Formats: sequence, C-alpha cells, structure tokens
Amino acid sequence: MAESILFLTGHLAKARLEAVLTAMKAPFGWKVLDIGVKVAALMTEDIISRRLPKPVEADRIMLPGRCRADLERLSNRFGVPFLRGPDELKDIPAFFGRARKASDMTKYDINIFAEIVDASALPVEAIVSRAQGYAEKGADVIDLGCLPDTPFPHLEEAIRTLKKKSYRVSVDSADGDELLRGGKAGADYLLSLNEETLRVADQVDSIPVLIPKEHGDMASLYRAMDALDAKGRAYLVDPVLDPINFGFMRSLERYAEVRRERPDAEILMGTGNLTELTDADTTGITAVLLGIASELHIRNVLVVQVSPHTRRTVEEHDLARRIMYASRAEHDLPKDYADGLLALHARMPFPMTPEEIAEDGIHVYNRDGHHIGTSALDLFPKLGVEKDGAHAFYLGTELAKAEIAWRLGKRYAQDESLDWGVAADAPVDDKTRLKEAGHTLIAKKKRETT
Repeated sequence: MAESILFLTGHLAKARLEAVLTAMKAPFGWKVLDIGVKVAALMTEDIISRRLPKPVEADRIMLPGRCRADLERLSNRFGVPFLRGPDELKDIPAFFGRARKASDMTKYDINIFAEIVDASALPVEAIVSRAQGYAEKGADVIDLGCLPDTPFPHLEEAIRTLKKKSYRVSVDSADGDELLRGGKAGADYLLSLNEETLRVADQVDSIPVLIPKEHGDMASLYRAMDALDAKGRAYLVDPVLDPINFGFMRSLERYAEVRRERPDAEILMGTGNLTELTDADTTGITAVLLGIASELHIRNVLVVQVSPHTRRTVEEHDLARRIMYASRAEHDLPKDYADGLLALHARMPFPMTPEEIAEDGIHVYNRDGHHIGTSALDLFPKLGVEKDGAHAFYLGTELAKAEIAWRLGKRYAQDESLDWGVAADAPVDDKTRLKEAGHTLIAKKKRETT
C-alpha cells in the first residue's frame, strides 16, 4: 500500500501546492490541508497543535520549509512523523527525488591528509590548534610539512602531543634524517621515500609513502614497491600529480598505470598542484580530482590549504569524497546528492518559470506597485524610503543581495542569507524558533516608543 503524506499549508499556497503535487505524479498518496493562515511560513507549532484534527489519517506530515516548529514535539503529540520540506513549492519534486540519495552522505572511502605546510615554523600550540581546525573540517590525518633548510627541533614534541590527542600524524619531508626522527617519535605515515631512502622504513613502524626516485621514473617506483612487498610491509604509493601544462595529463596516466599494474596497491594523490597552482575556484577542481580518485580507487589524498583562494579545500574534499562514494556505490551520476560544491551558481536559481514571472532582473513588490531593475541603485529612488534611514538601510542590503543572486544565478529569498555551499560557513538557523526581530523593526519600535 502506497504511503500517504499530509501537506500543511496556508490560503495563498494551497492551489499551487496541489498543482505541483498533481504534476509530479507522486508515488505516494497525498492530501493538502489549509491550516488557516494566509502565508504558509507563518504557521507556528502552537497553531498546528490547535488546528490539526486528530486522529491524523496519514503516514507522514510535511511542513513548509520556512515553518518554525519542533518536528520531534509535533511527532510525539500526533503520533505521526513530521518532516520539513523545501522552502519553495517548486522544489518539492526534487526534494522527493533526492530523498533517497540524500539519506546517507556519511560514507566515504578516501582519507584526507591535511598538510600544515609550515609546521616547522610554528610552536606546538599553534600546530595543535591548526590540527584541530583541520580535523573538524574533515581531515583524517594531520600532515606536518617540513621546510627545506629549516630546523624542526620540536618535531618529536609536536608528534607526541598530536598523538596524545588521538590524531593520526604524517611527516612530510625531503630529508631522510627528519623522516627517521618523525618515525621514531610515532608518526603513522612518512612522506616520502624512494628506493634509495627505504632504509628509513626498516627502522620505524610508520607506513611509508613511496614516490619515484626521479620525477616520472615509474621503474624505480615499482622497484621500491617490490622491496617492501618482499618484506610484507604496508605502504602508500604516489606517482605525483603535476600542474596543468607541466605534465598534468601524463601524471594522471601514471596513476591509472599503477592501478592497472598493481590492482591492490594503496595510492595517495596530492591535489595541491591543481588547487594551489590554478587560478580557478577550487570546488570544481576538487570535484573532478575526487571523481578521478573514485574511479581509480585512490583512497588517500593530500590536501594543501595555503593560497587565499584555497582556504576551504578541506571542506570541499570532505564533501566531494562523500558524493563520489555514493555515486559509485549506487551506479549513478554524481549529481542530486548535495549542493555544497555549487558555490557560485544554484542548480535552480529561480523557482518560478519565465512564464510565471519575468526573470529579467530584480523584482520589488510593495503596496504602491511592482518595480523591475537590474541594479539595486536604480530601484532605490522608487521605494519612497528617503526619510526612513533604518528601512532604507534594510532595503539597500536586501537589494544588493538580490542583485548578487540575479547576476550569479543564485537562489534569493528575502531575509535569508545567500547559500554559498561549502565556500562559506552558513549562519546557524534554529528551525524550531521564530527569528529574532530585525534591525529595522527594532528601530521602528524604538521610534514609536519615544
């Protein structure tokens, strides 16, 4: 028997909601109930509790996305699960189409090594602080980057301190003695050894990351792998990813070759030569590289976050690995799982079709009319708020936000922050409580009081 869902809404949205549900040919039964408010977003938990008839004849009840109510309390009160739908009616088909995919984004099979590139120049306290930040963003291994010709006298102390805090640690150095010190101090991984420096691996328990003796020398890489295979030692192998126009495609071929020649090898790919050395937004670069890693079953990536434009790459890698894992596991395209990597342009920026509303700029509605423009400054003289500074300031910020959304093709909703995906932290939004009064309303009340 098909599931039955009851949709709660207001006067204005009822007909449109019914039209959307009819057009989507839902695989579930549905009914729409006007809860007795004009605007759906204004229904409150108290209104629902008083006006929703009992017993509820539905398997689930869906509230509008902007409805502020505690779903758990309502579910307990009515004995039926409540869920919160999307903010816009037009997103309901996509919401249900993506529900299966969005249900489990917890799985991944790629470890993120997050490099602290200047670790040798930082005190231990700063290293620990940076490690904590990377771990909170999704890093699995904290990589201590050693600088050439720069002493790192506190290397051992840094490793021991991080290990006490339960972090997995790798040491990244071109100095064999520095790697040996790191291994003896308890590092989990050593980056990077080649066939001539394998002696280090014989003296410590750390898992070595192997690279070619000379750049691109795959024969030397295979010899190093064979030597450790003969000893039964675990290792990661890194053929080294090159920047674009400096061997990028050949380096991709090396990763594919290792996977063909050594199907069981554990591979690490450093993504920094693309994210750091390409002046392009890193969300797309990261998605493609993690897609390559997914296809080749590369289960480790080394992430560098140095240049200002790469300051969110750990978060980007974390989300990308989850999307790619789900896509591969479900034999589906890596789309419709999450929007976090769509930082600049929204998948569906305008919920209304051009026929429903001409999406040719910024639309402002008020009691005096409907104004359209392409610049926030062009619209201001038509708003009649020259004598109300607080209201003018509020409208100015909203119009500027609307213009940004229109020019980039992003979703805009009044009084809501623009969605930048993982490119920026989203403001905390408690869906169980009504929002605080805005500055304009507070200023108005103060004027009325005085």
